[in-house]
Amino acid sequence: MEYGRLGSYQPGRNAPLKPLSSTSSAGPTPNSSSKTIKFLLLIAAFILVVASLVSVGLVVRLRPTKHSGSHPRPTQAMSRVCSQTRYKDLCLSSLLNFPGSLTASDKDMVHISVNMTLQHVGRALYTSAEISNLEMDTHVRSAYEDCLELLEDSVDQLTQSLQSVQGGGSSEDVMTWLSAALTNQDTCAEGLSEVENGYVKQQMDEKLKDLSELVSNCLAIYAAAGDDFKGVPIQHRRRRLMSFPKWLSREERRLLQAPVAGIQADIVVSSDGSGTCKTIAEAIKKAPENSGRRIIIYVKAGRYEEDNLKVGRKKTNLMFVGDGKGKTVITGGINRVVDNVTTFHTASFAATGAGFIARDITFENYAGPARHQAVALRIGADHAVVHRCAIIGYQDTLYVHSNRQFFRECDIYGTVDFIFGNAAVVFQSCNIYARKPMPQQKVTITAQNRKDPNQNTGISIHVCRLVAQPDLEASKASFPTYLGRPWKLYARTVYMQTYMGDHIHPRGWLEWAGTFALDTLYYGEYMNNGPGAAVGQRVKWPGYRVITSTIEASRFTVGQFIYGSSWLPSTGVAFLAGLSP
Repeated sequence: MEYGRLGSYQPGRNAPLKPLSSTSSAGPTPNSSSKTIKFLLLIAAFILVVASLVSVGLVVRLRPTKHSGSHPRPTQAMSRVCSQTRYKDLCLSSLLNFPGSLTASDKDMVHISVNMTLQHVGRALYTSAEISNLEMDTHVRSAYEDCLELLEDSVDQLTQSLQSVQGGGSSEDVMTWLSAALTNQDTCAEGLSEVENGYVKQQMDEKLKDLSELVSNCLAIYAAAGDDFKGVPIQHRRRRLMSFPKWLSREERRLLQAPVAGIQADIVVSSDGSGTCKTIAEAIKKAPENSGRRIIIYVKAGRYEEDNLKVGRKKTNLMFVGDGKGKTVITGGINRVVDNVTTFHTASFAATGAGFIARDITFENYAGPARHQAVALRIGADHAVVHRCAIIGYQDTLYVHSNRQFFRECDIYGTVDFIFGNAAVVFQSCNIYARKPMPQQKVTITAQNRKDPNQNTGISIHVCRLVAQPDLEASKASFPTYLGRPWKLYARTVYMQTYMGDHIHPRGWLEWAGTFALDTLYYGEYMNNGPGAAVGQRVKWPGYRVITSTIEASRFTVGQFIYGSSWLPSTGVAFLAGLSP
């Protein structure tokens, strides 16, 4: 059976590959390892810190609630804010149970909803960590560990959102973090859906109950409170060409353009022992946590294969600089078929620490087409920049998981869904290479998984080139290439001012399964060129459009779609803020 192959539909992108061993259904097994105990203590301490932050004034001060009887009725403020949500009954019941809600105003409800959601997610993290000592098989363990990591990230994002709401911070920041928190819950659920319905899965399903819906409601309440947010952030409307995008400092701009010889690295990685570290994993460990300044890790030319390299959430502002595409190569071969892990777990390199930058490096997963899902690079870092890199794989090459990301002058290779995820991401001046897939497969460039209409996410491919690799070029009539297919109900992808080769099928886009998402997705094309760009025979779906308005197209540019708190220029990467002149 072809898992994740085009034309086959399962509940979620990845169906179970094979039945799991009986260990996945086992009940509690004693395990007194100090590592587990330390982990639980750290989680407990983290939750206590979050709780203390909330208690000292991160939310509005509310008057005590007094009511007679055990079943209070919703207030008008509750009814108004919950009418904006997708899960109204849950919204009302959860707000009714929160202290102070019965005397809160509409504005107070924004604070309350974020605070309440944070507490629910924090409690889920803590109770989920308590079962880490259970015996699990490889696939169950990978799904479980994914959920712990994603819950931790969500606690962090919700905490930042709460602080920003209280302090009058950027609305785009809050929308991004809430959108990412919702994506985290979705990814966790996806991983658990793949495993056998054993004890661990049952426990996790119970602990995670209603979390996704609570985050969705929180996102809806916050979005409705903003006057200028209508599905896509719109600001900085003046079209202009800038030499650098605005989320980076002047010094960081210089770093992204400077030759390697002119960069003063904090850490040097060289497998021959001539640097500070011999492995990339050692360099990541050596980098400080929560750094307020840019930490530069220079990775000398060489081939580095280290399992599951990851720049974690606390490793902020790390910049990896290599000697160039094909010279500094970070590689791996982990895949779902052989290694029996989640797609999230297959990444050769992953980054979730905010401010992540990579320059002049090749990221590769060499598993090959027969082993299906095998990620070369996964990014969930906010304000991430990938510049002059190659990302090479087959199915699921590049996982743009969440938050705000920018790719410039990169080469991306793959077959099935090879750019996928739910970040707010712009690709600019990139070459996107379709490779020959397995027999009976079709090539799909994107699989965007926006789950909720309030998420400010999507894939924007601007001023790029879509090209067939020689192996596909020779047999492109047998292997049609499509611009994308909708992984989730509100998938959003646009191609603008991009060259499309003749390997692109005249229909342009491909169904996921029947009519799923065809009237709720947003697929757009604006002023593309090349033999594959003709729109006369494109799909007639309600959600597809040929964009003719510059105002509509501009919403998906760097300046409006990911500009956020003016973060990109400080990275030093050249970029086009608006549409080309």
